[in-house]
Amino acid sequence: MPDESHAGPPEPTPIETPENFPVTWENPKDAELPWEYDPMHFTNPIPVLEGDVWCVFREGFNYAFEAYEIPNRAVSRLINTYLYQAMFPAVPPEEMEAHGKRAEAALQKAMSNLSERWDTEWLPEIKAFLEHWDTYDLGSASMPDLLAHLDDTLEKQERLAGIHFLTVLPAYVGMGLFDDLYHDLFGDEGAFDAYRLLQGFDNKTLEVDRALWALSRKAREASEVREVLETQAIAEVVTALETTSAGQAFLSDLKTFLNSYGQRSLNWDLSLPSWIEDPAPVIKNLKDYITQDERDPSGELEILATEREEAVASARERLKGYPQQVREQFEFLLNAAQVGVVLSEDHGFWIDFQAPYRIRLVILEFGRRLFDGGAIETVDDIFHLKLDEVRETAAASPMPDHRSLVAERRAEIEHFSTITPPHSLGTDYGPPPADNPIVRAFGKFFGGPPPAQEETGTLKGNAGSPGKVTGPAKVLRSLSEADKLQLGDILVAQTTAPPWTPLFATAGGIVTDTGN
Repeated sequence: MPDESHAGPPEPTPIETPENFPVTWENPKDAELPWEYDPMHFTNPIPVLEGDVWCVFREGFNYAFEAYEIPNRAVSRLINTYLYQAMFPAVPPEEMEAHGKRAEAALQKAMSNLSERWDTEWLPEIKAFLEHWDTYDLGSASMPDLLAHLDDTLEKQERLAGIHFLTVLPAYVGMGLFDDLYHDLFGDEGAFDAYRLLQGFDNKTLEVDRALWALSRKAREASEVREVLETQAIAEVVTALETTSAGQAFLSDLKTFLNSYGQRSLNWDLSLPSWIEDPAPVIKNLKDYITQDERDPSGELEILATEREEAVASARERLKGYPQQVREQFEFLLNAAQVGVVLSEDHGFWIDFQAPYRIRLVILEFGRRLFDGGAIETVDDIFHLKLDEVRETAAASPMPDHRSLVAERRAEIEHFSTITPPHSLGTDYGPPPADNPIVRAFGKFFGGPPPAQEETGTLKGNAGSPGKVTGPAKVLRSLSEADKLQLGDILVAQTTAPPWTPLFATAGGIVTDTGN
């Protein structure tokens, strides 16, 4: 960890900690870092085991930072049940500019072959990891073998974290730089003009949404299935469908969908059941979708692709009089951005959902064994033990009783769930350099500060997509409240992670605190 002279501007300012959010720093040096709460990924408190796993995952930042010569490092901590992350300089201030230039060159090189590396190197490696998890017999493994499998699982998670950030850094920077260049060349004709050149590409998120829509068409066409979805509560749908042959056939189709796309929970949470375990979120969307008229998602994508090619051709025509170097830069960043817009979704499908689902299964196997050994009261209590505690308990005979410890940690989560965590903790070093392309790209990803509020009763923000819409506002604290959303409502949430995207066919508009 850098000393204070290397941590940032010469006059760092300690951040006052709210009285209802007291922090005791295990390492006093941590108080000198700029900790930021990340509601985009983890809005709510998470249990300690999940915090351990995601802190390992966030180490992937450092893997990518080093690979791309980015002069920063990152650490993560679970603070009062919320996940925080700190990024800080890894070199003295006087060396930052030189390192920054090397990082830009390294990212430019990464953008040039990102698609090839994903297709031929990283995606095959990810799929091999998934196959390894799928073929491992958790139930019959001895405890020593299961402990070794846990260590192997965490090693694979760390490697996947590295691939994650090796992918997203050049992807996001490529999209950001293309947007910057487009507006430099053509002015501010429209906030979203640059993105018209990136639309209409297929990705895994859209594939999932199309498959769910197709499933809803089957339900709509089968009168018995449609009646169940229209009349039964979400929790009763599966039981009701089991009573008819048409319902049983539809459940088979639902199972096929879940086997392909159900390896995800309501968010990134390992401690929450996947769609495979609890299909309630899918059933909620099906209940919404059957009320909607026919549409052709694949045809809509083709229309967007045609519009994209027209926009690209128009831009190239306008660039004919520009120097060749400018035209070449435009083509390079256009390709980088088009690759980035696909991989920004595809990496999430493979790394953020498929892999954690398998990790959850490994953790639940330990939960079953510790439950059988009397160490915990329910299988899910395993998430309230730290990784080291899981290892020590699993290796002990007899197993120690952790029920009171779990109860304390559940109470801690319940307590802090009623408290809004402060956005920043530790030490404030001021804003990052505005002219840094990496900072600009991530500013677009996480969202910039809102415009000044000039009128009482009017909330202004940053547009994430064009258009105007009017409808009742429905605030959703989590996807578990999705049944509040009706067709045409304005979805209001802290953030909308990829599992939320099926709701976009129901919502008339979306307002979030972070992301885009």
